[in-house]
Amino acid sequence: MAVLAYSLGKREINQHFTIKNAKLISLAAVIILLVFHTALRYYGGGDTCEWLLSSGRYLGENVWQPYGCMMHKYKSIEARTCLAKKRVAFIGDSRIRQLFYSFIKIIDPERKEDGNKVHYERTQFLLLGMFSDFLWYPEANNSMRERLVSWTKEPSAKPDVVILGAATWSIKLHGGSTEALQQYKVNLTAMSAPLERLAEDGEIYWVLQDPVNEEVLSENRKMITNQQLELYNEAAVDVLNSSKRNGRTRVKLLAASRQAALETITQSDDGLHLPESTRNVGAMVLMNSMCNNLLRPIDGSCCQKVPPPNLLQKLSAFVFLGSALAFLGFHILGYNHHRRPVPPDVESLEEKKPATAAAPLGPKAPFQALCRMGIIMAYFYLCDRADVFMKEQKFYTHSTFFIPLIYIFVLGVFYSENSKETKVLNREQTDEWKGWMQLVILIYHISGASAFIPVYMHVRVLVAAYLFQTGYGHFSFFWLKGDFGLYRVCQVLFRLNFLVLVLCVVMDRPYQFYYFVPLVTFWFVVIYATLAMWPQILQKKANNSGMWHLGVLAKLLGLLLFICSFAYSEGFFESVFSVWPISKLFELNGSVHEWWFRWKLDRFAVIHGMLFAFIYLVLQKCQVLSEGKGEALFSSKISNLLLFLSAVSFVTYSVWASSCKNKTECNEMHPYISVFQILAFILIRNIPGYARSLYSSFFAWFGKISLELFICQYHIWLAADTKGILVLIPGNPSLNIMVSTFIFVSVAHEISLITNDLAQVVIPKDSTALLKRLGGLGLLSLVLLLLARSSQPTPGA
Repeated sequence: MAVLAYSLGKREINQHFTIKNAKLISLAAVIILLVFHTALRYYGGGDTCEWLLSSGRYLGENVWQPYGCMMHKYKSIEARTCLAKKRVAFIGDSRIRQLFYSFIKIIDPERKEDGNKVHYERTQFLLLGMFSDFLWYPEANNSMRERLVSWTKEPSAKPDVVILGAATWSIKLHGGSTEALQQYKVNLTAMSAPLERLAEDGEIYWVLQDPVNEEVLSENRKMITNQQLELYNEAAVDVLNSSKRNGRTRVKLLAASRQAALETITQSDDGLHLPESTRNVGAMVLMNSMCNNLLRPIDGSCCQKVPPPNLLQKLSAFVFLGSALAFLGFHILGYNHHRRPVPPDVESLEEKKPATAAAPLGPKAPFQALCRMGIIMAYFYLCDRADVFMKEQKFYTHSTFFIPLIYIFVLGVFYSENSKETKVLNREQTDEWKGWMQLVILIYHISGASAFIPVYMHVRVLVAAYLFQTGYGHFSFFWLKGDFGLYRVCQVLFRLNFLVLVLCVVMDRPYQFYYFVPLVTFWFVVIYATLAMWPQILQKKANNSGMWHLGVLAKLLGLLLFICSFAYSEGFFESVFSVWPISKLFELNGSVHEWWFRWKLDRFAVIHGMLFAFIYLVLQKCQVLSEGKGEALFSSKISNLLLFLSAVSFVTYSVWASSCKNKTECNEMHPYISVFQILAFILIRNIPGYARSLYSSFFAWFGKISLELFICQYHIWLAADTKGILVLIPGNPSLNIMVSTFIFVSVAHEISLITNDLAQVVIPKDSTALLKRLGGLGLLSLVLLLLARSSQPTPGA
């Protein structure tokens, strides 16, 4: 009964919740969210700069998250570049002085605060043309006003940036009297005019008062209460906001440090001055406000203006719009497209066979596919290039990684089904393998788990396993089918690269930015070249003579030598891949170093997969393996021994990964030992007959779109080119992840179908037509490369 209920439950879910319905819901959700965020920006007021300065929350003990945008953590060299030849002035009391020192420490981490003097008139800091000073004005009075007026009259002495604030001394000296508060308002009103004039050519920040810990204040400070500070803050906001022009004031109010202090003031030693970590939040907020729009860091979306689209982006929009008009025209004329052919697996020898042969696509189909792609690319652009949706930074905790991991594996077990085949690494099993690996990698990326070395190293094995499958699948196809034709090669290259090439244009990113696609493309070409070169050794030939097996091993040995020659000579590697126009495929920020790092990290994974495929197929042909339903792969003793060794391998690797001191040390060993974990998984998954007879349809479904999932996550699930998280539902992180994930998966599946449709058109089976298409595509690629070469690189890319 339980099994029947389980089966009926799955059937009920699948019947009512189809992928078509999911895509319609996703489209409706995107439209609603787009309207919501547009209205929020237009009617709600505020921009990312105001969000940065005014509000936020702690993600961890010392990690500050502004509302709706990402705050970059500035390094010394970046701060110096931004503030070169600028003068920054801090004016106020001892709390402003502390903010001054925290700000200076970003520029010069070796700078120490002078703790011997508590109250002094001036402290100066000069470094590489950047000048900053602190001026002691503990009250917002006439003296402070005169200083501001003097700057308006002497342009040569005027600072580029002024950060000021005061209130605690007024409360202390006047016992928190009402008269002192009224005088504070009068003084601020008198200061507002010179502040506005200074703000015309510079940046002015008024720092709202941080709270105090009343319980530990000394007796002579007991009158400085949080209630008094709130009254003074309200007075400052009222006066400075009353000078608004065109709906906004030029004087910026810094309230974020106050928000942070509300949670940390209990850590204050004297109840008045903030702990260092909280002061650092205020200083970093100021640095982001001043520098983000100038340096444009990828992970600093606060205060960045959206750059206008470049020429290639405009051309892509024109192509998609033209396709939409063409599709509309065909639709009006009554053309229909035929049923979509089922695509082959680009990394497997197997193809899904439809019940009946699919008719060729009609003239309407490619324009319809491009129209759908255009809508999807518009969503990509809005998510990660336009200032519409919000972004937040990642923050790793063990719960954010391991709890979702448990959820997906429970779902994977729930959707277990009997496999149609019981061969080792059959199609259903490899889809399942790619599926759960991809889901783990997605959780790894969104949780920021790369900060935790043991998780990082285990995920590195998953990436190696994907490349292992690449070697295994392509070798098996060529070995068994012997199809080295141009059509197969172009089909694989198109399916691997179509989405990435479109994103390179639409999102203005280099090809190497999506590093995994160049990696698998490169290795496919290497596998093809290795096996296609004379003599072409196929299984049919090898059956006649064992010498052919030695020929295959000789080819693999040659490939190994090729890999080693590149791996142990970085200069040779860079000289090969730095030649134009090849360099355009492998450079990132003008260098091939990132490509060198990615290639070297898993350099042996593909050849391991090829070697495994060769040994397995030979053993299978010799009928050494027992692959029947429910049968163990080997004899009982051998099976138990291999399972024991596999379990030991897993445990040993986990212990080693947990003991690694740094990523560099781990990465040096990774290429040599990752294969043992991959083989251990294959053995555990395939030796027991019952394990080989089951698979998870849940994981297999994701495995079929694993490549699209990996690429799409860059811009419509993560944000800021994977540095942050896309926020569609502000204020509710859990609901936001659920909604954005739902849309993200629907989009990835639709792109998979679009790629299949266009592959049938772009890559025809007729050799003459295919060569003509390749010539046209080659000419188009050359034009795009020349345009990309002539255009300026994107700042911060």
